[in-house]
Amino acid sequence: MTAPGARRRTPAPPREYVLAAAMDMIAERGLEKLTMAALGREVGMSSGHLLYYFHSKDELLLQTLEWSEGRLGAERGRLLTRTTSTRDRLDAYVDLYVPDGHRDPHWTLWLEVWNRSQNADDAARDRQAAIEGAWHRDLVALLAEGVSRGEFQPVDPDRFAARLRALLDGFSIQVAIGLRGSDRAHVMGHVREFLVDSLLADS
Repeated sequence: MTAPGARRRTPAPPREYVLAAAMDMIAERGLEKLTMAALGREVGMSSGHLLYYFHSKDELLLQTLEWSEGRLGAERGRLLTRTTSTRDRLDAYVDLYVPDGHRDPHWTLWLEVWNRSQNADDAARDRQAAIEGAWHRDLVALLAEGVSRGEFQPVDPDRFAARLRALLDGFSIQVAIGLRGSDRAHVMGHVREFLVDSLLADS
């Protein structure tokens, strides 16, 4: 029982609720509007409480990216376990990878976290590498399956995955920042052409 005159403690919102709110703010208002004070107002916490739980804005952004990646990872897993051809699943992987358009919230956040990583400690860098590693491993497995089935040319899956993801990253950054002449449809056309030329087995 609370003693008379004592202040009631308001429980902090669940961590996932805070991270989802941060992602929603990026999507609706842009990353520049995501301040600790604004997020605190959104979730009913003071900026001081947010700093207590996350220690810094860098950590908040990294945790938000990890949360968003967890959702994307689950979707990627569903796509890659479908009973379709490896080519169809590769197309689905690429479709999920490339941003929806200018200021795509996930890519906006990704770019900000990686920009801040220049001053990150080893632990934060390891967490960022884990995000990239999950995408890479799934792509390597998909390429290896396609090669073994004769759907793809006999490429080295790990080396080809590294090069394909570098291509996807470069094009995706252009889409996310709204570079003129690099809309999503244009980029997807380039990627499809690259895959036909370098990966698809001769019919």
